[in-house]
Amino acid sequence: MLDEAVLAVQRRNVEAAIPLLAATRGDPEVRALRIEALSRAAMGMSRGIESLIARDQSNPDLWLWLGRTRIEEAFEIKPEVKARAVQARRLEAYHTAMESARQPLVTAAGLMPADPVPWESMLWLAVGLERPRTDKDSVWYECARRWPTLYPANVARLITLSPAWGGSSAEMMEFARAVVAKAPEGSPLPALIPLAHFENAAADRTPMSRGAWFGFDAQREIVAAAGQWSQRRIGPAHPRSIEAHNAFGAAFFLSDLRRPARGHLTRTGGRFSRLPWSHLGGEPENQFQRACNKLNVITN
Repeated sequence: MLDEAVLAVQRRNVEAAIPLLAATRGDPEVRALRIEALSRAAMGMSRGIESLIARDQSNPDLWLWLGRTRIEEAFEIKPEVKARAVQARRLEAYHTAMESARQPLVTAAGLMPADPVPWESMLWLAVGLERPRTDKDSVWYECARRWPTLYPANVARLITLSPAWGGSSAEMMEFARAVVAKAPEGSPLPALIPLAHFENAAADRTPMSRGAWFGFDAQREIVAAAGQWSQRRIGPAHPRSIEAHNAFGAAFFLSDLRRPARGHLTRTGGRFSRLPWSHLGGEPENQFQRACNKLNVITN
């Protein structure tokens, strides 16, 4: 259903998303996943969502979709750090575009006060605008008190605590371990462990870096987290299980642990996620395909 709606939106049929979003109001995990996918599909078409809102101004789904789409559009024009000195205009346009997401998200949060998903999007807004730590903490508090185990919100919080975004390795790892220790049955939250180790490794690497991504202690912790998740998997797959398989599969691939890497990447069904493959440089999809090819994993 989501694949079909994404394709329809990419073909400029924005109305196709309305029933899919309306059906998620009682399930934050599915809601967050659909909002993310449909917002990426709608990049460059936020005017179309605005026209839908003009006809239905009390619809929280549309306000949420508009806000998240504006965030995705802003990230697309963000200038590289090294180029900022010569791209002042582009940086200003990026900040303006990112800030334009705030009002729709606040409106969505007001229309559905119990919904954590607008706050999850506001976490990415705070990251994108490089807001002070106190702002990031307050947004995380609002999200976590509504739905503490929301997978993408916990990933966003992990990013805000990472060395690359002004945090520290110690604080980030402490957060990841605490979340994993309390993760409910079937939750893919143990994938925060490999994601945290990717953040650490990426912070220490340069384009010329060679050698192993993870030391023995990191590998041992990732193996333990993977076992913890696999033991908990009961019932239907979690909406973010594919992302967790990407995280573990990438970590095992880079650790030359071929059998578990193949097992996790096979379970992705040929679908890649931006994290953690974006850490490897270039297009995440290309890195995913490269790993699958080397492991003889069929992706189509």
